[in-house]
Amino acid sequence: MQLSPQSLPGPVKGFAADLVARSGRLTASRRMTPSFLVAGGQRCGTTSMYKALIQHPVVLGPVLHKGIHYFDVAYDKPFDWYQAHFPLRRTGARHSTGGTAAVTFESSPYYLYHPLAAQRIAHDLPDVKLLVLVRDPVERAYSAHSHEVARGYEPVTDFETALALEPTRLAGEEDRLRRDPTARSESHRHHAYVQRGQYVDHLRRLSDELGRDRIHVVDSQGFFDNPQPCFDGVLRFLDLPVGPQPVFDRHNARSRSTLSDQLRTRLTEHFEPYDAELAEWLGSVPSWRR
Repeated sequence: MQLSPQSLPGPVKGFAADLVARSGRLTASRRMTPSFLVAGGQRCGTTSMYKALIQHPVVLGPVLHKGIHYFDVAYDKPFDWYQAHFPLRRTGARHSTGGTAAVTFESSPYYLYHPLAAQRIAHDLPDVKLLVLVRDPVERAYSAHSHEVARGYEPVTDFETALALEPTRLAGEEDRLRRDPTARSESHRHHAYVQRGQYVDHLRRLSDELGRDRIHVVDSQGFFDNPQPCFDGVLRFLDLPVGPQPVFDRHNARSRSTLSDQLRTRLTEHFEPYDAELAEWLGSVPSWRR
């Protein structure tokens, strides 16, 4: 049974997650492992992509949460803890159809940005494919800040002030995460508004570990504006049959940010060289630079 964590109160949600992990570990060897991951970026349409994918007849999501965050903040747990979050293989067999075996996946945007996630994924899931969603990095930064304020992770409610604090907050955090595989960093995870939008840096780290051919980048604006051909491209990348058109919804969407012209220009200029390298990496100009 697929539970909906959104429908559960916080304490019940935590209990349910613990119960799933405990019971699932007893049957870990009989569970599916993901054939692909949705690995970013935060506030770039990953929930919308997840909702579309689980409508496919042979695609199964994890048992409880759409994102398990094993390869970023839970890697101190054993691999069978990770396996516990996925459907049983017998469940997958029931969903296999037309000669296509059922597959499972999860969506954890922080995998794109965490400095050790790529090598961990390559080690534990050597054949996995990755979907990476990107959007206008200026809009992404603003949306991420609003999101973190709403969730209580960001006490600085003024966006421009939070941007000014980012270099100090992140100073040395990536090195600390690399030195100590058990370390966590609230600032690295929740306050990286600009750095997370430097997409090409993170894509290169992934491709160095996994190979360029196992990464498929989706421009979220194209996905929202004309979802069907974009989604069909995703299915072809995943070697899945193109099935009935899913219902495409835009989850967690926010209206365009109300930045001052000066701040928008400053951020746009900051991201310009990264976007130029991203265009070269992708072989096409991202939508926000056209």
